[in-house]
Amino acid sequence: MDRRLMEVFRAVYGRLEGTGIRWVLTGSLAFALQGLPFQVRDIDLQTDREGAYRMEKLFSDGAVRNIRFSSRERIRSYFGEFRWKGVRVEVMGDLQKRVGGEWEAPVDLLRHRRWVVWERCKVPVLSLEYEYQAYRKMGRLEKAERIRKEAGLT
Repeated sequence: MDRRLMEVFRAVYGRLEGTGIRWVLTGSLAFALQGLPFQVRDIDLQTDREGAYRMEKLFSDGAVRNIRFSSRERIRSYFGEFRWKGVRVEVMGDLQKRVGGEWEAPVDLLRHRRWVVWERCKVPVLSLEYEYQAYRKMGRLEKAERIRKEAGLT
């Protein structure tokens, strides 16, 4: 993986460690840390609404877009973007998916959280089964199928 991106992730992890913020790593970096061959371009973090605003303060030196409610056709959350050393870090709080015209409850991070060890760091990630289902619900079927295939899900 890109050395600069991993340096930024180590710094992000260090800022979050011991804060009590409920968070998980998601997206391509989470997939890669779980052994899937995904190209990693950025760092995606999911948390709850409170955690998103707390991260905004922790990451203020890299703010590109402060946390604010953002809604698209199939997904909404408290969203912010931060950047260090050219690496984009996206924060999503209380992420919800629209399924069948209705918004689901925010993602229950603790229910779907798993742990991976990376360089002696215990990193919270979303389970690959959950990620597969989430991408399907968002209509990103090609990525969902890739996760299913690479993770050996049935």
